[in-house]
Amino acid sequence: MFPYPSSSSLHMGHARNYAIGDVYARFKRMQGFNVLYPMGYDAFGLPAENAAIKTNSYPKKFTEDAIKIFSKQQKELGLSYDWDRMITTCYPEYYKWNQWFFLKLFEKGLAYKKKAPVNWCEKCGTVLANEQVVDGKCWRCHNEVSIKQLEQWFFKITAYAEKLLKGIDQLEGWPERVKTMQQNWIGKSEGTMVNFKMKDSDEIIPIFTTRPDTLYGVTFMVYAPEHPKVIELVNGTEYERKVKDFIAKVLVQERFSRTAEEQEKEGMFIGKYAINPLTGDEIPIYIANFVLLEYGTGAIMAVPAHDQRDFEFAKKYSIPIKIVIHPTSYDLHAEKMSRAYVEDGVLVNSEKFNGRNNREAIEEITKYLKEKGLGEKTVQYKLRDWLISRQRYWGTPIPVIYCDKCGMVPVPEKDLPVKLPEDVRFTGEGNPLAKVNKFVNVKCPECKNEARRETDTMDTFVDSSWYFLRYCSPKENKKPFDPKKVKYWMPVDQYIGGVEHAVMHLLYARFFIKALKDLKLVSFDEPFTRLFNQGMLHKGGFVMSKSRGNVVTQDEIAAKYGIDTARIFLLFVASPEKDVEWSDQGVEGGYRFLNKVYRLLEKKKTAKTSKRLQNKTHKTIKDVTQYIDEFKFNLALISIMGFTDYLSSEEEITKESLEILTKLLSPFAPHLAEEMWEKLGHKNFVSSEKWPKHDDKKIDLKVEAEEEMIRQTIADIRNILELAKIGQPKKLELFVSEQWKYEAFKKIQKELETTRNIGEIIKKALVKGHEQDISRIVPRVVKDPSKMPRIITSQQEELKTLEEFRAVIEREFKTRLVVIKAEESKEHKAKLAMPGKPAILAE
Repeated sequence: MFPYPSSSSLHMGHARNYAIGDVYARFKRMQGFNVLYPMGYDAFGLPAENAAIKTNSYPKKFTEDAIKIFSKQQKELGLSYDWDRMITTCYPEYYKWNQWFFLKLFEKGLAYKKKAPVNWCEKCGTVLANEQVVDGKCWRCHNEVSIKQLEQWFFKITAYAEKLLKGIDQLEGWPERVKTMQQNWIGKSEGTMVNFKMKDSDEIIPIFTTRPDTLYGVTFMVYAPEHPKVIELVNGTEYERKVKDFIAKVLVQERFSRTAEEQEKEGMFIGKYAINPLTGDEIPIYIANFVLLEYGTGAIMAVPAHDQRDFEFAKKYSIPIKIVIHPTSYDLHAEKMSRAYVEDGVLVNSEKFNGRNNREAIEEITKYLKEKGLGEKTVQYKLRDWLISRQRYWGTPIPVIYCDKCGMVPVPEKDLPVKLPEDVRFTGEGNPLAKVNKFVNVKCPECKNEARRETDTMDTFVDSSWYFLRYCSPKENKKPFDPKKVKYWMPVDQYIGGVEHAVMHLLYARFFIKALKDLKLVSFDEPFTRLFNQGMLHKGGFVMSKSRGNVVTQDEIAAKYGIDTARIFLLFVASPEKDVEWSDQGVEGGYRFLNKVYRLLEKKKTAKTSKRLQNKTHKTIKDVTQYIDEFKFNLALISIMGFTDYLSSEEEITKESLEILTKLLSPFAPHLAEEMWEKLGHKNFVSSEKWPKHDDKKIDLKVEAEEEMIRQTIADIRNILELAKIGQPKKLELFVSEQWKYEAFKKIQKELETTRNIGEIIKKALVKGHEQDISRIVPRVVKDPSKMPRIITSQQEELKTLEEFRAVIEREFKTRLVVIKAEESKEHKAKLAMPGKPAILAE
């Protein structure tokens, strides 16, 4: 995704994210794909402006210095970006097109201005999106946030709510949890819009509900505290001061915790009443912390008898409870209720609808409301229009001029870009742009009279909603992008980024593409074909970050181990989508592995290959290719390490095998791979070589099983030596299983393909003279099939394999090894040997 250039150096958390994408890009290039792998910087935003205030400097300088640091370290990390395509959003050649898109959306009615309650950070002097308010505080400076009514610019993303929702079905390459998060954020609900009247007024209060069957049980109404109507209703009344205090208190609560079931329900009466459209009853109007402006119309009808939150609130504030649904088997009594009745039942106290099943009555009551002009069936979304106004300097100027005569006038396209002035003073108070007279005071484009520029700038999410299109033709100066090149490259085949972007950034980018398609600027419907969310890097139990002081910098690791070591550790320690804990021991292990690879250059070379080497080589190619394609980089590295161990154990190796290892390693450790490639006598870069292809005919499962047996045998010997506390054994003896067991195990394996019935398997697997032994073996392998070898050979073949690997095992444990058939030994342990699992005796 699109990084923000911080002035601090890259740490290992950053390195992990970037290395994941780099492995995939390098892999695809070597496979012969034409890969677009660019880099750019999401360079606008409040941090640079705050830094300018602190240091009495200029945001542009701060940003450019940060980009220099960022790009230098990204290059040192070995990231294979196409640096010729680099874009930076704070330059006019980029943000001119933000303004151009704004004008196009404005022409279509998709950009508009209205007065709205906003989250306001007084310290930053700017509006914050709901997602930028954390525990009632600004996500940047942690100052308390308040509600403020301001004229704000919006993009009408709600016009695309249904398209955004249906489009999720096309996102087959996206994680399910991200798709679910987007579905929940859009939040489609089918229900009824009911028109309540304000008492002593003709004003209508629209209420969205999915439960019109409970309308006769409404005993109060609740507004979201931040609803703009609330302040209007209490202005000049005895409730004004208390209401404003309550609003300030509620805003501190995180928006999701406000609606949590365990959250205490708090609110207050605001001195106004509404009229129930079906009963004519006067119902008091409250504000409460459990109602959010984003849901429905920002106000709810409360039915305490049949909604638990409403019930708790009514009990706390002594509001009447009216039952309108009875269970079919007993009657409810309001005064005896300890909780709301939320199940289905029969309607009561509901006039002409009494006796109906409440669910069946929903349609009838909705139809009745429509006939009376009191409501109608409708669809609502939780999604709200995208607030793009920011009262700050370091962002894209909104291209609008205000004229007393002509009103609101869009800046003509020929006058774009509207450039940010550079002679700006940063005091930390208010919007610096509003104080620059040369910027603010302009001529009206239509009547040429004195006029004023818009001083709000755009939310930086506008920059990041289309940047990937600009990568296709970054030097284009007559259009935002070259349509032919966008048609060739887009949509993005693989997008990589943190799950923290699951809602805002990804939803805005999807909206942008759908709007651009309707404007006939692009031909595709979704921006990102596949999405991968990488995990976070932790140290000391916390996410690695400068603010926590728990970072490990790229520079310190590179200086001590070389940057390839960091890449190997970060990609090996866990699957890329998992969170991982930093480990100094893990880094040391990565360093040892790379040294082991490099020492292979010293091995004696031979032109003679073997069936075993061919099998190992082609199986490794197959596995590594599949694992990288599936983003299972840790498993790919495990396969590469296994191949390295195999080559290390051989007396002689072929040049071809080492070349293949170098190619497989190159996406992970590019610097080492290039050096090895040169030492192998090549003049070109290994990164430009073709990715090796496996040959299934050269993969022998029997050979694989034999090698697995040797690996497991070596591991078992180590465990025995450790348990017996034998530091250096004098001799090792391996006992190969008795001949009859191979016949029995083959029969058991065949039966396990069709049944797990122990008795049936025992009958079919009986070997004369070993009935009791088989009766003991079968239950064990049925309970744990891993005790059964994948491929069962014969006693003679197993003996031959162990003899072939005798030298390897002897070198591993620096001792003499004897391999014996179990029938030829009097040792009790010999009887314990099983096919594929020799018994072990250490002296």
